[in-house]
Amino acid sequence: MAIVNKVDQKAKVDVDTTIKYQIITYCFFNNIRISNADLECLSQLAKQKNVELTLFCNDVTELGIFKSPQSARNAVTKASKKNLIIKDGKNKKKIYLNKDINVQTTGPVLLDYKILGIES
Repeated sequence: MAIVNKVDQKAKVDVDTTIKYQIITYCFFNNIRISNADLECLSQLAKQKNVELTLFCNDVTELGIFKSPQSARNAVTKASKKNLIIKDGKNKKKIYLNKDINVQTTGPVLLDYKILGIES
């Protein structure tokens, strides 16, 4: 039987923090680099689910995540190219977080990751 050094860490946090953690974990394991502003933007999108692009850009600007709706739109486009955000429709596009990320946003959320780091 192999000997494994185990780190068991527990934390009680709010749902916003769990949303961000899920997004960061997905990005980490898929080698996707995002900024703090991008993380905040994706977190807001996860909470709003399916939302119209212009309204979302205005919302994240009002929250102070980006300085202008155009900056927000640029971030959405960048995240879309990284396959983090899906855009639907031609006129009044709807955007939502990619379902592959599998972010849980409601209710009590227990994140139970088990990761084994092996020497090669």
